[in-house]
Amino acid sequence: MTINPIENMVNQILDKLPQGADVLREDINQNLRAGLSIALKKMDLVTRDEFDAQKAVLEKTREKLHQLETQVQALEKS
Repeated sequence: MTINPIENMVNQILDKLPQGADVLREDINQNLRAGLSIALKKMDLVTRDEFDAQKAVLEKTREKLHQLETQVQALEKS
């Protein structure tokens, strides 16, 4: 399931507009989406997939580091 923060923010704002503001609603909808997209792109965010991939690499690296530390301790004792 993909979470789209722009969609969520725009929908929350549009839900608060009065019912008779249909023309205004479409204009706000377009402008909010464009503005939020630009703002989020400037924040240098990563996708969940990229985050999860880097997390897996980090976990594997930590595991390998732990194994190497154990080996070094064993070698120092002998």
